[in-house]
Amino acid sequence: MAQRMKLHWSPRSPFVRKVMIAAHELGLADRIETVRTVVRLGAPNPVLLPDNPLSKIPTLVLADGSALFDSLTIIEYLDDLAGKDGHGARLFPEGAARWPALTRHALGNGLLDLLILWRNERDKPEAARTAEWLESFAVKAAATLDRLERDTPAFAALPFDIGHIATGCALSYLDFRFPDLPWREGRPALADWHAGFAARPSALATAVIDD
Repeated sequence: MAQRMKLHWSPRSPFVRKVMIAAHELGLADRIETVRTVVRLGAPNPVLLPDNPLSKIPTLVLADGSALFDSLTIIEYLDDLAGKDGHGARLFPEGAARWPALTRHALGNGLLDLLILWRNERDKPEAARTAEWLESFAVKAAATLDRLERDTPAFAALPFDIGHIATGCALSYLDFRFPDLPWREGRPALADWHAGFAARPSALATAVIDD
């Protein structure tokens, strides 16, 4: 019998969502027990600290009690596990295709990091905000979205991989936390691609909610 794993989880975290989308795509979701874990920048979670001293999610605890953290590390572990189980490793291409996929992942994941910092700065009292930072976040986000629009025809034609997961989760996070930002305007290819991503069973099963 396959042993179950425990994932420190939140329905609001786009990084946790990346892991769960991968688990569904790889046929491993039923082997993961999700444990609601609240993390805050100013309040380390004492339950999480033994598994991850950084008090960050996602953190995956394996059957032997060892823990993996960082979404990319966890997804690569799941991909390897699926390959050993006979499902075939599908989210990390081999050979020359691996590096563009990882670069797309870095771009999507970096956009997520930027959006979280942007949101934190935006939500401060007006007197405490740094205007230069807000402008920098806006410029970088727009440049990233423009790059994705340019690259969409190429990556949309590829098999679904780690780069697609990061990109889709970042765009969905824009809808979740920045509903006033019209990122689809002038980016029809990216908007169409994201609509397809959002309709995938793995994305529907992991929809972000604010609980």
